[in-house]
This record gives sequence, structure tokens and C-alpha cells, in this order.
Amino acid sequence: MSNSQMQERADHPGALIHESSYVDAPARIGAGTRIWHFSHILANTVIGENCSLGQNVVAGPDVTIGNDCKIQNNVSLYKGVTLEDGVFCGPSCVFTNVNNPRAEIKRMDEARDTLVKRGASIGANATIVCGHTLGDYCFIAAGAVVTGDVPAYALMAGVPARRIGWMSRAGARLGADLVCPIDGSTYREGDHGLEFLA
Repeated sequence: MSNSQMQERADHPGALIHESSYVDAPARIGAGTRIWHFSHILANTVIGENCSLGQNVVAGPDVTIGNDCKIQNNVSLYKGVTLEDGVFCGPSCVFTNVNNPRAEIKRMDEARDTLVKRGASIGANATIVCGHTLGDYCFIAAGAVVTGDVPAYALMAGVPARRIGWMSRAGARLGADLVCPIDGSTYREGDHGLEFLA
């Protein structure tokens, strides 16, 4: 994408926002963050530093996005969603915030929070049902449907999503030795999932 229509705005110094995107006040956008075409940031949303929000992203209201997050095209982050630092959201992944919506019944007072912890990756077209926590550095496969909490470093796939393995911080599938083939980092299985050793 061309930077020619990206601009720094006085109310968000250091961030670059495409001229076709809207940012409602009050919102806070960190330095180094880029917001691309046709996106909409709603009120009371906080976006950290050095993030990238692709085309047609909606965030808010009342959403928190950490530093160094990458949110690909066509992702909507609704009220109740929190992304910690370093989260990757693949194209068209879906977050919900009410378990049993009806157009004729107002249920926003029943909205349930979703927490995506540091370094997690969510694949394209995956669906995250609200009210759950996705653990540190977990990896949600493309098209998976997450219906419960996800342990740290878990590799989740399927409908509904099930753990089919473990992933390292570097994004490599771990073998039985739990040693990352990319960076040599080591892990062990604990009572609540995988733990990073060194």
C-alpha cells in the first residue's frame, strides 16, 4: 500500500492514519502506529505504539490494543476485546461479544470480555467466541472456532478448536523434545499448559 495518503494528525502525533479512515474522540493512538484504508476507530479505544491496522478494520468502542500488534484486513474488535502486546490477527478473523444475540433484544449489558495475551497469533477466518482468554503465544489455526480458554503456547485447530500441539515463541511447531527448531528455546509441560524455560 502506498504511503502517499497516510498522514500524521495533530491529535495523534507520531501515528500515520490514511485519509479514508475515521478516528472518533476520545481515542488514543501510539506513535509509530499505522492505520490503513477505510478503517474506523471508535471512542475510548486505546491503541499502543508500532501497531499496524490493515484495510477495513473496526476497533471499539472501549477496546484496548497493546504495542506491536498486527491486525490484518477486515477484522472487527468489539467492546470487551483486549489485545496484549505483540498479538497477530489474521485477515477476516472474527471476535464476538454476546453469546446469544437477537436483533430484537438488546443484550449489550451481557457482553463478555475476551483477553488475547502477549504474542498470540490468530489465523485467517478464525472465530473467537467471547468470554475466554487466549494464552501467551498460543497459535489459532486458520478457520478454527475457539469456544473456550486456550493454554499458553497451544496450537489450536478445528471446529470446535482442539489443541493439536504446541508452538514456540518464534512460531515453530514443537516436537516431543519441546525445543524450538528456529531459535533453540526450550519449554516444559506444566499443570496449566506449556511453560517457557530459556
